[in-house]
Amino acid sequence: MMAAEEEKPGLKSSSSIVPCFLFVELVIMAGTVLLAYYFEYTDTFPVHIQGFFCYDKTFSKPYPGPDETSKIPPLLVYSLVTGIPCFTILVGELVAFFLKAEGTQEKTIVTADCCYFNPLLRRIVRFLGVFSFGLFTTTIFANAGQAVTGNQTPHFLSACRPNYTALGCTSNMQYITQPRACTGNPLVVASARKSFPSKDAALSVYSAVYTVMYVTLVFRTKGTRLTKPTVSLTLLCLAMLVGVVKVAEYRNHWADVLAGFFTGGAIAVFLVTCVINNFQQTRPPPLPPRPQRPESVLGMPMVALPCVESPLEKLSGTQVRGGGW
Repeated sequence: MMAAEEEKPGLKSSSSIVPCFLFVELVIMAGTVLLAYYFEYTDTFPVHIQGFFCYDKTFSKPYPGPDETSKIPPLLVYSLVTGIPCFTILVGELVAFFLKAEGTQEKTIVTADCCYFNPLLRRIVRFLGVFSFGLFTTTIFANAGQAVTGNQTPHFLSACRPNYTALGCTSNMQYITQPRACTGNPLVVASARKSFPSKDAALSVYSAVYTVMYVTLVFRTKGTRLTKPTVSLTLLCLAMLVGVVKVAEYRNHWADVLAGFFTGGAIAVFLVTCVINNFQQTRPPPLPPRPQRPESVLGMPMVALPCVESPLEKLSGTQVRGGGW
């Protein structure tokens, strides 16, 4: 009978990591990216058209201009949302890998004796891959909410430019439901119908919470207690600032921003706690306890006691011998 080959120290064999990555995770990731693309750049999912009240002051704020003219333009938001977490995770993993003791590092996975997956590469791909998946998922959630609700922005009527005379508006309580009530630029009007939830707020908070949890759970700062709180609060303040600017520029309502904050934060917390185990190494289950020997049931070994003859046994032996007279 052939003896089982012992696992080398620092190595761990796995025959499922490559098939799962190629046929499961990559397929799910590709589907998520494709769905986000259809929501963002096509008319596959049309936006629900809501009506409005004549002269409604809630939606009569001045038009702030295209998103590119904002104090925090989308290009800047998306650059920070993707750049800060990637940079933080790369630096954190490199520092942790070279400073961690050899016995505490994850094992290198071997597949079919030909492919070696370094623990540093595995952790970086795992954390950045889950982050990217959550980023596209947050985009899908925000775009889906905007398409289903069709809530108008505070500047909707300024972008819509309805002809109140042709619509027969005689009072503020008159509700307009005509789909062609707007005379403004169709692209601007369509953008003004996507207010709830705020996508930029959702992406900002998702990125900030994911990075803050990584800094809090992975970084080890000896001799200082204020480094991690300072970094974490700075990232959260930047994310909150995005929502404040959206409200100040009349691009979103407070409810839209708060809904975006909740969406992004919930997705980040779920992925960190339930998918990647708080950025910690997966520990094997503990071995079952060894059964105790019968002689040590009381928690201490039994000792050999000397055999002592009972007086009753002596008396019984004397009577038997006396009866034989």
